[in-house]
Amino acid sequence: MLKLLSSTSSRVHCLTTPTPSLRIKQEPNSVFYALGRLTGLTQRSPKNSFFRACFCSDSSNGSGSGSGSQPAVEVDEKGAESQSGSDSKASSAIVSTYPKPEDYLTVLALPLPHRPLFPGFYMPIYVKDPKLLAALQESRKRQAPYAGAFLLKDEPGTESSTSSETEKSVYDIKGKELFNRLHEVGTLAQISSIQGDQVILIGHRRLRVTEMVSEDPLTVKVDHLKEKPYNKDDDVIKATSFEVISTLRDVLKTSSLWRDHVQTYSQHIGDFNFPRLADFGAAISGANKLQCQQVLEELDVHKRLQLTLELVKKEMEISKIQESIAKAIEEKISGEQRRYLLNEQLKAIKKELGLETDDKTALSAKFKERLEPNREKCPPHVLQVIEEELTKLQLLEASSSEFNVTRNYLDWLTVLPWGNYSDENFDVIRAQTILDEDHYGLTDVKERILEFIAVGKLRGTSQGKIICLSGPPGVGKTSIGRSIARALNRKFFRFSVGGLSDVAEIKGHRRTYIGAMPGKMVQCLKNVGTANPLVLIDEIDKLGRGHAGDPASALLELLDPEQNANFLDHYLDVPIDLSKVLFVCTANVVDNIPNPLLDRMEVIAIAGYIADEKMHIARDYLEKTAQETCGVKPEQVEVTDAALLGLIENYCREAGVRNLQKHIEKIYRKIALRLVREGSSNESVISGEVVQSAEAKAEVDETDQHAAANETAAEVESVGNSSHELKSESSVQTSDQPKDPKDATETEKLKETETSKAVEKVSVDASNLADFVGKPVFHAERIYDQTPVGVVMGLAWTAMGGSTLYIETTEVEQGEGKGALHVTGQLGDVMKESAQIAHTLARTILLEKEPANPFFANTKLHLHVPAGATPKDGPSAGCTMITSLLSLAMKMPVRKDLAMTGEVTLTGKILPIGGVKEKTIAARRSEVKTIIFPSANKRDYDELAPNVREGLDVHFVDDYSQIFNLAFDNNTGN
Repeated sequence: MLKLLSSTSSRVHCLTTPTPSLRIKQEPNSVFYALGRLTGLTQRSPKNSFFRACFCSDSSNGSGSGSGSQPAVEVDEKGAESQSGSDSKASSAIVSTYPKPEDYLTVLALPLPHRPLFPGFYMPIYVKDPKLLAALQESRKRQAPYAGAFLLKDEPGTESSTSSETEKSVYDIKGKELFNRLHEVGTLAQISSIQGDQVILIGHRRLRVTEMVSEDPLTVKVDHLKEKPYNKDDDVIKATSFEVISTLRDVLKTSSLWRDHVQTYSQHIGDFNFPRLADFGAAISGANKLQCQQVLEELDVHKRLQLTLELVKKEMEISKIQESIAKAIEEKISGEQRRYLLNEQLKAIKKELGLETDDKTALSAKFKERLEPNREKCPPHVLQVIEEELTKLQLLEASSSEFNVTRNYLDWLTVLPWGNYSDENFDVIRAQTILDEDHYGLTDVKERILEFIAVGKLRGTSQGKIICLSGPPGVGKTSIGRSIARALNRKFFRFSVGGLSDVAEIKGHRRTYIGAMPGKMVQCLKNVGTANPLVLIDEIDKLGRGHAGDPASALLELLDPEQNANFLDHYLDVPIDLSKVLFVCTANVVDNIPNPLLDRMEVIAIAGYIADEKMHIARDYLEKTAQETCGVKPEQVEVTDAALLGLIENYCREAGVRNLQKHIEKIYRKIALRLVREGSSNESVISGEVVQSAEAKAEVDETDQHAAANETAAEVESVGNSSHELKSESSVQTSDQPKDPKDATETEKLKETETSKAVEKVSVDASNLADFVGKPVFHAERIYDQTPVGVVMGLAWTAMGGSTLYIETTEVEQGEGKGALHVTGQLGDVMKESAQIAHTLARTILLEKEPANPFFANTKLHLHVPAGATPKDGPSAGCTMITSLLSLAMKMPVRKDLAMTGEVTLTGKILPIGGVKEKTIAARRSEVKTIIFPSANKRDYDELAPNVREGLDVHFVDDYSQIFNLAFDNNTGN
């Protein structure tokens, strides 16, 4: 192998820094020559004033390399220059030291946390242990500058940690624990220098730990390892080494870091043989510490070269990937830079030719052009703000943040429809037609809209109003808003405030915030393009309240006719006229709306629909919509009135029609599935018949053709016979023309007719209704055909409409002075108080009617309201509770088909209640004929439609004595 320096001595010289006279013998198969050609080691020049020469011991024995070491000595620059003249002078500048490295059998153990130290390589380490550092300094002073460097094993059960954590754990381990954590094979390292706690090590040869000598600092006995003998001329070893060199050459072309490693290593190694080639490749690779330790422990040269080859091959693949990534990124960056440069040049050319202006001028022109159609209608204060902002825009740099804020502000200011109003419809007849087309019933709402149109027609202009539609879910509150907008010929905008907890959604954000936007009303005006839209504010009773303010208070300004003419949005910061906007709000329960906000709205209550109204809605609206949605033709299905009535009463009792719509759509989906299934089966049957007829026809054609051939061969015997045969042939030809387009069309029509006849019309009636929608959900609310003693039917209002409920009272125990009342049924506080009032008033009335009856004084009573899982509250059950208590006390049942409702006072006065229509509908549904209402509710009852009041005997009372006479009048009707 090639030697770095020619010398008669067996020692190997290696310099830590470049020398001016570095020569390399160029042999054809030289490993170092190949690497030297790649890294340019043949030309070097001195750069430092001092150079250090050091000797590194050979790590092999028996393979042609010697051993020995000498400490580093400093020579001045003149000595280095004179060294270039002759090798003998260079040799004379080196001072040999003793003992030799192989004489060190007991050394200090230095733990290496990250990577093992290979022979011929530098490694700086930090020694934090004061005792170990002092021992190293002492060894260096005693002309024994050697220590053992051993890789530290990972702690069992833990993954590789970060460098700081690893070093910290190394300093904490001492003694026998540190000895057990060291790998068995390490490197004899020369202590090159010690600066503070940093120690520079130079690897020399391999060591194997045999035993521990002392614990603090850790000192161990070692054996010096040598490579196994190998044949330098072995073809396999040569081929492996050449492949390593080839791979290193490819890697050196792409990695400058590796070239630096080659330059440094070449200065330390004299004889660049096969073992050192393997060490070199493993040491400079990016392999993990365990793979490097495996190379260090391998003494077989061929196996070591194979391990190194695997590592450098991996490095080659990584280098290729790195190169491809760098190339892709470079191409992307260069492409973007080229595109940017061309765009800038294009802008400059267009600007010079006058074809394009700069961004600020173009933006100003766009804003002015957008404002021009509405300039005359735009308020003066808004025009002034726009002009000021346009001037400000010209003074700002396009790259500043304020430029974008001003641009967005001008964008919103100029896009709003200042003074732009849509032409309204003042035709009452047309508006009535449109409202009736979309909704059945809702007389109060339609009447109010027609009044609004009539006032606008007489005044010549319309003003905005705030209308609140309240009612249970599914009665058409939201959908009526769109119909009103169509009837008035106004643009429609809807937004829901359910759960809204941020005031900025209504009033907008300040422009100082990043991502600031105007409020919902400004966004509405931008979207609709007119200043008089119909705005539907949905779920206004479900407003939230959070840390960002109270939206209900923010709506006060928006929904106040006296204030919204100058509505101030935080973002625009200029007054906006909303007085022409028609606001329609929807709510389920008006009690949840704050009183100041409710005071600004005109409330129109929408009660639930009765069965007759639901029938009309189902026939005229829901059924048609379901047919279009499901693709079913009207002639293919028939839903009877009995089926619809059963659907309404047993499945969809709620006040609205949303659930009814779902059930009707469910029926039509099942009908569509049945039609498709029957149509598919019939098509397969018909197609089978067509195939059979075609086969039979083909057989007839073959028979006719055979007969015609026979007739031609036998010749015609008579004219009569020939004419008869001609007629027969013509008939056969006429019937045998399947490819005629007319016949094909007729066949298609016949096929369609047969298919349509095969698919029968689907009929839905009360008998098979359960097949489409399942078992009935609701059953009769009427529990008793004849109410027993202590049981009275009451009427209740719920958010889903009205319902009937029973008040039941029974005895618990009797005894002197045990009079008490216990109530159950998940009653609210108000209803519990009504029960106490009823108990007190019942005792008073019983004392008047039957003075000798001590029932209430000596009886413990239990009052229950069925459906215990349903919360109940409200004062309207007071008269019902009194009647139930008196019925039990007097042992008299109330009259049949009687229901009552009303709040009662301690003096027996009956106070008005709410939900008259819902309660009346519930009474009709339970087949109640006689109803008792407070006298104050007579006005509400008279406003009901005639079909709701039909067949009912309604009594209006002021005092409970009237209810007593009606309920217990000789038990009429029992």
